[in-house]
Amino acid sequence: MALERIESYKDFKKLSPAEYPELARELREMIIDTVSKNGGHLASNLGTVELTVALLSEFDLPKDKIVWDVGHQTYSYKILTGRKNRFSTIRTEGGLCGFTRTAESEYDAFDTGHSSTSVSAGLGVGAARDITGGDHKIVSVIGDGSMTGGLYYEALNNAAKLTTNFIIVVNDNEMSIARNVGGLSNYLAYLRTARSYQDLKSGVKSSLSKFPGGERIVNRIKRTKSGIKSLFLPGMVFEDMGIVYIGPVDGHDIRAMKRAFAAAKKVKKAVVVHVITQKGRGFEPARRYPDVFHGVGPFDRDTGKLLVKKTGPTYADVLSDVLCTEASKNDRICAITAAMESGVGLVRFHERFPNRFFDVGIAEAHAVTFAAGLFSGGMLPVVCVYSSFLQRAYDQILHDVALTGKHVVFAVDRSGIVGADGSTHQGLFDISYMLSVPGMTVMAPKNIWEMKDMLLFAINKMDSPVAIRYPRGEGFKGLKEYRAPIRLGRSEMISRGKNIALLALGAMVTTAMEVSGILQHRGVHSTVINARFAKPVDRDMLRNINSDHEILAVLEENNEAGGFGMSVRSLVQKDGLSLTVKTFAIPDVFVEHGSREKELKKFLLDSRSIADELEECL
Repeated sequence: MALERIESYKDFKKLSPAEYPELARELREMIIDTVSKNGGHLASNLGTVELTVALLSEFDLPKDKIVWDVGHQTYSYKILTGRKNRFSTIRTEGGLCGFTRTAESEYDAFDTGHSSTSVSAGLGVGAARDITGGDHKIVSVIGDGSMTGGLYYEALNNAAKLTTNFIIVVNDNEMSIARNVGGLSNYLAYLRTARSYQDLKSGVKSSLSKFPGGERIVNRIKRTKSGIKSLFLPGMVFEDMGIVYIGPVDGHDIRAMKRAFAAAKKVKKAVVVHVITQKGRGFEPARRYPDVFHGVGPFDRDTGKLLVKKTGPTYADVLSDVLCTEASKNDRICAITAAMESGVGLVRFHERFPNRFFDVGIAEAHAVTFAAGLFSGGMLPVVCVYSSFLQRAYDQILHDVALTGKHVVFAVDRSGIVGADGSTHQGLFDISYMLSVPGMTVMAPKNIWEMKDMLLFAINKMDSPVAIRYPRGEGFKGLKEYRAPIRLGRSEMISRGKNIALLALGAMVTTAMEVSGILQHRGVHSTVINARFAKPVDRDMLRNINSDHEILAVLEENNEAGGFGMSVRSLVQKDGLSLTVKTFAIPDVFVEHGSREKELKKFLLDSRSIADELEECL
């Protein structure tokens, strides 16, 4: 077995090309087996097995640098670069990260997790190479889905000016141009990048330019050549920019990809190698349902059925119900997502209101400004997006929405700790960046009932920008008996005590209730307040508890810097209140992958740790 003999990248390099097909089968088996237990990104990784083998074979790592876009498709890459024995720990606490990490391996050239960054990063790495006089190769791998992001086009525009080698591998797994894969396309791609062709082209141009009127002839030949090529080749958009195009190449034919990469290494400018791959290849459930198996939980290896079944509605389900109901009554309501239709719960809305549903691709900045334009045209847009992705559109929130007070509703999914996806996906900054936006209202529900009430309030009662942040997964169904009407900037009193007041936001309300129970068992009767609004803060409530409370504990699942607790402390000081404010939030660090419960405990944000600290303060 080929994989058994590989403990390091050097071991991989000793394999013969004849062993690559067997290696690809073994890699798929290991990936399927591990993801079935740990969860993870399956379909994308099954599609890049041969691509990874071809890249690692043709290039010389770690001297040469491969920058992967997003990095979620690098499981084969990790296995073949010395991490095989730790692969079973992927996405678990203390184990391998599900994305590329420079701290994890010298073979990871750039830390990734978000989309559309690899070409920009690769250009930077290449520029550093050119400045320092290096001769190594730089490869940026980007998927066709990531090419909807504007950052990719900004980088591509920059890459067109290069006079040194830089390779962009476009991993196309949509199969929409699969018919172009074949002998003619491969032959033409090889011919156009072969040294003999490049030398011939340069020689003809040089010779003609020496004769009177030669430049005019050269330009006419260029126009004719481009016209003929455009009939046969799908890469003219790159060629017209001055970027050499090779492909399309079968992304599961290792030999063909090696030939394409070998040719690309000879080009002294930016060159695109276009490979066609199949998501989920080698595992029928993932091939048939690539969206389901993009980021999947543990599943039955034989049937593909998920092992963990939800027992109640998620917050995304609540969003779906409310939007569909309200949109049936109000034809101004429309929904926007950035390539996350299923993830944010908009499948049913899309089916019922196709003319008012917009998936803009992986383009969060565009999504926000597009929403601002929709409002300007008389619509009521709801932007549904993950917390960690919305931060990519901060300027658009500030400049295009908030500056003129447009009524855009932001449904901020996956706020707080998200678990196995780790530092690049933790939703721990949305409160901080939203609080800094003038005129923005920020809410967080304690349970699914409050989620519904807040959405209705944001859509029907507000006339300015408003964000609702909520965690991933199943919604909390407890505390249903506490359902006071939503009023702008007003908190909700859950229980009244003295000395210690627990002011909690969103999912931390349940933690506050647990803390209160522990304190009561120790003879301390505390107050529990559901903040509801991170902005504006309920200042009347602060004045109300000031008379009979010494300590105000603020609980939030967000980075402490610029967060809700800091905002409350500032208002307490400004209003001259005597309360001692204790903030319980994530410290000013990036949180790695691990379960929410373990991460909260690590940062002393579990109920017992908070109760112990507050009792000590008293």
